[in-house]
Amino acid sequence: MKKLFYILVSLTVSLALTTSCGKTQRKSSRTDTASSGAIAFASDESFSSIIEECRQVFEFTKKGKAHLTPIYMSETEAINRLVNDTMQLVIAARKFRQAELDTLLARTYKGVSFPIGYDGLALIINPQNTDSCITVNDVKRVLSGEVTDWAEINPGSKRGQIRLAFDQSGSSAAQYCVDSILDGRPLGKNATAAKSTPELIEYVARTPSAIGIIGSNWLFDERDSTHTKWKKNVTVMSVTAMDKATEMNSWKPYQAYLLDGRYPFVRTIYALLNDPYNGLPWAFAHFLESPKGQLVIFKSGLLPVRGELNIRTVNVKN
Repeated sequence: MKKLFYILVSLTVSLALTTSCGKTQRKSSRTDTASSGAIAFASDESFSSIIEECRQVFEFTKKGKAHLTPIYMSETEAINRLVNDTMQLVIAARKFRQAELDTLLARTYKGVSFPIGYDGLALIINPQNTDSCITVNDVKRVLSGEVTDWAEINPGSKRGQIRLAFDQSGSSAAQYCVDSILDGRPLGKNATAAKSTPELIEYVARTPSAIGIIGSNWLFDERDSTHTKWKKNVTVMSVTAMDKATEMNSWKPYQAYLLDGRYPFVRTIYALLNDPYNGLPWAFAHFLESPKGQLVIFKSGLLPVRGELNIRTVNVKN
């Protein structure tokens, strides 16, 4: 019988925020400050549930003087907007690339990024599919298009052609697979993209041969405060780094398994800033790494980057 792990979190760190002394002054039509005003920012859609909770708490702390509007889009489009100075804040699953920093510096801007949490990249399948354990090597083979049939993973499987799907074209999930799992190699020709995360989940729920790639925070049952229960309309696959996947050596993207390294596909979530005025985008980004923001992130299903995390083992009997 596997043991379930629950994480207890104590966020007691103090946060020193940088001041705006010495920054270059520019003419701007912006009227927001660090504690008031209205701004829009961009985020990959896979983080929308966490961002919404953090936004509500942040606006409450500003007593109605600050208003944030998240705009959800692909990670690629969001970062392009920030580099082109049409957005000042983006929540993404990667840091700035050097070429992007160089583009900002050429216009005397300085891009800043820092981590705010960790997310598991989950593989989801239809509940009718009993092939629920998979190796890291087989994940690579599926993503690259080397493997296109379920029988190539589990001999004897009758599921037929693997239908690989992502939440959006250019999403952070797709980019993570290329950068971190395939080491820069492209996705196979069998990969397709839905128009949104909910659409991806629905597609997998009605397609017995599908594998969906999605951020794990989308999959928790909102009624479960321990984050150990998943949505009922899909099955979350267990993954192992071993040569053969079994129920005993494979792991799902629970927070505890992200923390102790058992789950192999963990991505860092970053706040990316281009805000020389240290206004509302700057304030919200630093709220996300503050003790209060980190607690909200933890309760939402992500693993926070700050604070003391303790894992307790609980024996669960059927």
